[in-house]
Amino acid sequence: MPLLHISLRAGKPEAYRQAIFDSLYRALREVLDVPEDDQFMTIGEHDAANFRRGSAFGVSRSDDLVYIRIILFASQTAEQKKALFRRIAELLGESPGIRPEDVFVVALDAAKENWSVGHGLAQFA
Repeated sequence: MPLLHISLRAGKPEAYRQAIFDSLYRALREVLDVPEDDQFMTIGEHDAANFRRGSAFGVSRSDDLVYIRIILFASQTAEQKKALFRRIAELLGESPGIRPEDVFVVALDAAKENWSVGHGLAQFA
């Protein structure tokens, strides 16, 4: 049950943004075996004045940088997360064509009791 928030510079066409959704969903299905149709994602677009990047950690990023925040159950291993990061970069490189240097991902763990996915219930607690 991942929840994804994607941030990028404004101005990309809808097909580009949909390709991001599709590639991320594919990576989640392949690496974490998320259930079919488990697609809880948002994209936030930011104008240039509200979107910063740096070259920290020896990575030369461009204006096509995409920030991806993934909130997941706390049950994922470090190896699974590393595999997910690699697969996300590969798939976003294929479609919509984002350079691996422009894929910035952070995964945050949330205990199952911290999720309510509808009806005000704690479905996983």
